[in-house]
Amino acid sequence: MSLAADSPSPSLSSPSDDDDDFADLLAAELELELSSVADSSPQGDPSASPASDHDEEGEEDVVVEVDAVEQGSSKRRRVGEQHQDRTTAAVMPDEDATGSFKDDQVKICPPHPGFFGGLCFRCGKSQDEEDVSGVAFGYVHKGLRLGTSEMDRLRGSEVKNLLRDRKLVLILDLDHTLINSTRLHDISAAEMDLGIQTAASKDLPNKSLFNLQGMYMLTKLRPFVRKFLEEASSMFEMYIYTMGDKAYAIEIAKLLDPGNVYFGSKVISNSDCTQRHQKGLDVVLGAESTAVILDDTEHVWQKHKENLILMERYHYFAASLRQFGFTDRSLSELMQDERESDGALATILDVLKRIHAIFFDSGVETALSSRDVRQVIKGVRQEVLQGCKLVFTRLFRSDCQAQDQIIWKMAEQLGAVCCSEVDSTVTHVVALHSGTDKARWAVKNKKFLLHPRWIEACNYRWHRLPEEGFPVPSSKEKGKEKVREDAQTDSLAAESPSPSMSSLSDDGDFADLLAAELELSSAADSASPASHDDEEGEEDVVVEADAVEQGSSKRPRVEEQHQNQRTAVMPDEDVIAGSFKDAQIKLCPPHPGYCFGLCTKCGKSQDEEDVSGVDFGYIHKSLRLSTSEMDRLREAEVKNLLRKRKLGLILDLDHTLINSTRIHDISTAEMDMGIQTAASKGLAEAQRKPDSDGEISLFCCEPAPLWF
Repeated sequence: MSLAADSPSPSLSSPSDDDDDFADLLAAELELELSSVADSSPQGDPSASPASDHDEEGEEDVVVEVDAVEQGSSKRRRVGEQHQDRTTAAVMPDEDATGSFKDDQVKICPPHPGFFGGLCFRCGKSQDEEDVSGVAFGYVHKGLRLGTSEMDRLRGSEVKNLLRDRKLVLILDLDHTLINSTRLHDISAAEMDLGIQTAASKDLPNKSLFNLQGMYMLTKLRPFVRKFLEEASSMFEMYIYTMGDKAYAIEIAKLLDPGNVYFGSKVISNSDCTQRHQKGLDVVLGAESTAVILDDTEHVWQKHKENLILMERYHYFAASLRQFGFTDRSLSELMQDERESDGALATILDVLKRIHAIFFDSGVETALSSRDVRQVIKGVRQEVLQGCKLVFTRLFRSDCQAQDQIIWKMAEQLGAVCCSEVDSTVTHVVALHSGTDKARWAVKNKKFLLHPRWIEACNYRWHRLPEEGFPVPSSKEKGKEKVREDAQTDSLAAESPSPSMSSLSDDGDFADLLAAELELSSAADSASPASHDDEEGEEDVVVEADAVEQGSSKRPRVEEQHQNQRTAVMPDEDVIAGSFKDAQIKLCPPHPGYCFGLCTKCGKSQDEEDVSGVDFGYIHKSLRLSTSEMDRLREAEVKNLLRKRKLGLILDLDHTLINSTRIHDISTAEMDMGIQTAASKGLAEAQRKPDSDGEISLFCCEPAPLWF
């Protein structure tokens, strides 16, 4: 990524880890800035500026010469600076001729183009409280902060360089997009029996399963990812952009790009984000008009949805499925994986090739600098279901606007025409079962009758999939499915107290808590009016509240009817409950809280207005609870504690229960006494005898794991 257009200056796209290289980069930038200031003087002549008439010597501290030499379409300015070597009186023995030269430089700022290590890299002035604008680019170099005008200049230069090389910008998410990771203590019993951890530790060529020992994690590369990166690098300048920690992101980047040829320093993590729980292109030195984003999570890109290509989530490990509420066996437990030939990455690579070809089509009269990749993405997406006219039956409640529902908007983005009533021009009827009037009309008139998952599948695959792979069950089949669901619900809904905040131990427990909370919320709102637009009178979601006394609380039970289909067209896609999510939106607002940016009750994405409440990251990453929900949970927790005759106790660690020190802070006397050796023995003994509580009190702790 070149910093200066049409010049061989060092670039930000391939910065070295060495500080000297970056110092050279800043020196080149300073030279360019001084040159531009000299060029902007009146009449373009530096000699036109008034000289001092009080200096009998007639000498100038700085003489700037600009040679306008044409090189292609740009001018190369050369700056020659002449310094007068003065010798002053003994009053200032340490000050050379730098004072006057520095004063001449300060006139260039403000505004300051940016800061490096707290100093303006143009004039050298220290950054003060007023100079807080701009964006930090810590992933490029620690301590680097660029101002708005400087970012605009760099982006303009970068666009020119990219378009000259016929390249665009590609932003790549990591988790569930290119890889899937799990913590070692989250490995399921079935995965443990299959020896997945042992397999990950083996040193095999071209392996895709890795054991990140320093982070206590397993990571699985998505099939076709290496070929994907190789081919995409010829069309795109690629960035990694993850909400994970910096250390985790760098470690995964090494697995994906061991030769450091694709990403360089362009690895952006959560510490580089300018807004909490949101990703943005403001930290990317590339224009929005040239950026394509691949991510499995839409709500983190609130400001850049037009740049986004939504990826089908890659769930390899069992813990990943549980995290998103699925109960099916994982790919690892089935000893299967996505196919490289027609998996998600292979499909998206074809889409990227098409977007690239359309953007750089030489037959288009519009200049390259005026083209916008967002319009290309929109056009390609609208071709997926072009020519289809859809009618939805019994997917939405009567008190909801159908046009505002997720599945309706998705179909329109894919180019389909959506309507509420059937006529001769309708091509598809979308339903959950075949017992409605509109579904029977579709069968009678030989129209396509299919499940809403067809729309979601087409959205992921970017082409119209065969409708035969997404049939709608009959009412009789739906009734049998309901019986099976009832049996499963009864077995799960044991007469036991709901999980409390005091008994959470891991992510699996928290997933259970959210599921229980969703049950309670759904049952509480079951009295809302149901849709009566069809004679069958069947409901897509049946809510039953069994008022069973458990102490002082009632435990409602929610029964949801899901169709569990696996088609040959999409072997990697499990149940997608989009339609049920739409049906639940009636329960909010207000939203009780958010987890991973989604409401824990209705599943709606968090927007900028929903920022109230408190983060509970220590319970689960990305968990945020509203004030009313916190009050409700606290009240329930108080009842549970008092019933058990318990109170709450808050314990500090350092200087209260323990005392810690860093290894390099150990004193010489402590080192001579062998305190570090004794601490290492204490850790080994504690691991060998875990029940020896109280016998060992000195430990040398291993590096703490960095959870993603």
